[in-house]
Amino acid sequence: MTSRRGRGRPPHDDLLTPAEWRVAEAVRHGMGNTEIAARQGVSPDAVKYHVANSLSKLGLSNRSELRLWTGVRRDSNLYLQEKTMTGDVALGAVGQIARSVKDVAAARRWYEEVLGLKHLYSFGDLAFFDMDGTRLFLSEGDGASDSILYFRVPDVRTAQEALERRGVVFTHAPHMIHRHEDGAEEWMAFFADNEDRPLAIMAQVRAES
Repeated sequence: MTSRRGRGRPPHDDLLTPAEWRVAEAVRHGMGNTEIAARQGVSPDAVKYHVANSLSKLGLSNRSELRLWTGVRRDSNLYLQEKTMTGDVALGAVGQIARSVKDVAAARRWYEEVLGLKHLYSFGDLAFFDMDGTRLFLSEGDGASDSILYFRVPDVRTAQEALERRGVVFTHAPHMIHRHEDGAEEWMAFFADNEDRPLAIMAQVRAES
C-alpha cells in the first residue's frame, strides 16, 4: 500500500517562505504595501498577510524593526559567501545614482535619445542606464525627492558593520533587491548623512564557483 503525501505547501528550510522573503526584502527597501503589491502582482491584503507572518516568525514588533533586521535568505549567494572584509572599510566608486522622475517613459526616451546614454533594462516604472560604468536609476514619482548616491563595496554586510562602528546610522538593513537572469544578486543597504539625507552601499554578489 502506497503512502499518501500530505496536503499543503512543502516545508521551507528557512526562517521565511519565498513569498514572505520577497515581501520582507521590499519592506527593507522602503516600499509600502500598495507599491509592493503592484510590483509583485499580488493584492495589498496578501502583502499585509506576509508582513504579519514575517513579524510573528521573527519576533519583531513592527515594520521599522523589519527594515533594520539583518537576516539573509538561505537561497542567496550572499548567504553562502564568506565575509570578505575585516577591520575598517573604504567605500568604492559610485556604482549607482538614483533620480525620481514624473514620467519614466518620457525620461527614458530623453536620456536615451537626447543624451545618448546606453539603456540597460527597464521593468515597470523603473529604468536603468549606463553612464560610463556608473548606473543611473530612474524611478517614477513626484520628481522632488533627493538623489541617492550608491557606493560600491565588496561585502555589504561587513561594510555596514564597519560604518556603524564609525557612528553611521543605517535606516534599512542589507537586502537583496534583484536577481539577474545569470544568477547575480544586487544587494543594498541605506543610511543617512549628517543632514539626514539618504545614501547607500551596494554590492553585486555572484555564486561562488
